[in-house]
Amino acid sequence: MKILKPADELEAAQLIAKARSEGTRLEIRGNGTKRDIGNAVSAEKIISASAMSGITQYDPAELVMVAKAGTLLSEIDKALAKNKQMHVFEPANYGKLLGTNGKQTIGGIAASNMSGPRRYVAGAARDSLLGVRFVNGSGEIIKNGGQVMKNVTGLDLVKLMGGSWGTLGFITEVSFKVLPRPETQITLAIHNVSDADGAQLMATAMATSADVTGASHAPADIASQLMNAPVKGGITFMRLEGLKETIGVRRDRVIASLPKGLNIQEIDARASLALWKMIRDVLPFADQDQRPVWRISVAPMSGYKVAAAILDKLEGQVFYDWQGGLVWLRLDDVSNANAPVVRNIVKDHGGYATLIRASEPVRASTAVFQPEIAPLAALSERIKMAMDPSGLFNVGRMSPDV
Repeated sequence: MKILKPADELEAAQLIAKARSEGTRLEIRGNGTKRDIGNAVSAEKIISASAMSGITQYDPAELVMVAKAGTLLSEIDKALAKNKQMHVFEPANYGKLLGTNGKQTIGGIAASNMSGPRRYVAGAARDSLLGVRFVNGSGEIIKNGGQVMKNVTGLDLVKLMGGSWGTLGFITEVSFKVLPRPETQITLAIHNVSDADGAQLMATAMATSADVTGASHAPADIASQLMNAPVKGGITFMRLEGLKETIGVRRDRVIASLPKGLNIQEIDARASLALWKMIRDVLPFADQDQRPVWRISVAPMSGYKVAAAILDKLEGQVFYDWQGGLVWLRLDDVSNANAPVVRNIVKDHGGYATLIRASEPVRASTAVFQPEIAPLAALSERIKMAMDPSGLFNVGRMSPDV
């Protein structure tokens, strides 16, 4: 398939306008690191932002950065590190989980709303976006707040583009807020804890004023991988970040809030960094096989209940992030026969399930994203028609019917 690589925003607009006049459907892509997430796209050509790269504005004192969509995340991280700053939302990298070798772009992060362990206290990637420039399906260049689009007046275009997976427009530039990097961090690992007790411990710690920035739980099999050593029971992890002078006080505050007699291990800064990278990037399931991996989002105290209900019917493994509200589930059966079981249980708990990894045949026959109820599906269709009236962009990716 031919790949179009516009050098700038104007060329992108011209190429998209031409595609519309010719009736050519386009697959929007950065470096393709997340191409295997979502249903198959119906397209005749690919348009990539990979040639549109560079940080266009960065004022560390203002905690704001502006970058072209094709800018590598590694380039942005390097610039932030020089000023001891970081992304607010701790972007995840599913490259090893999906078996892709490409390097992530900031446009891809924005379009997928990819967020890591800090998401439940700092917000998602879209919450860090301050502005966005993109080309709509009519070939028009849109700047957040700079042009009112017919039929979408009143919509927050920044939030709308974040997590749209390239179905609404071709992102050319994003601006986002950053934060100072914590001076240090530690993690408290509470050993021999069940899934249900882990959820309660995390809720208790989060209710304190200790500012826990990471809360995860793993049953024994997954905990052994995270600790790089065999363990006998589940482990609940709680991360504290900040000044060296305050970490000890906040650690003691968390411990004081928990029941007495727990087996609590303190993990130092270096090991803590490695641990949360494994959790962030779902490395326990990065096994290079085709067993389905589901990403389930529910209320924090419902996570272990959803996992228990699913594993009562199916064979698999789980671990939890976001205080238990993010369930990572890997099923042993590589077929798609179990998708209805997962969907129905998640639906019963008011959650959202996304099939992150599966074989190509399974992706082709399974709704990857949670099917929307009729009113939301109708609203999504109207927004799609307003932003991309000719249906050029990533047709079928988020729903085979759209």
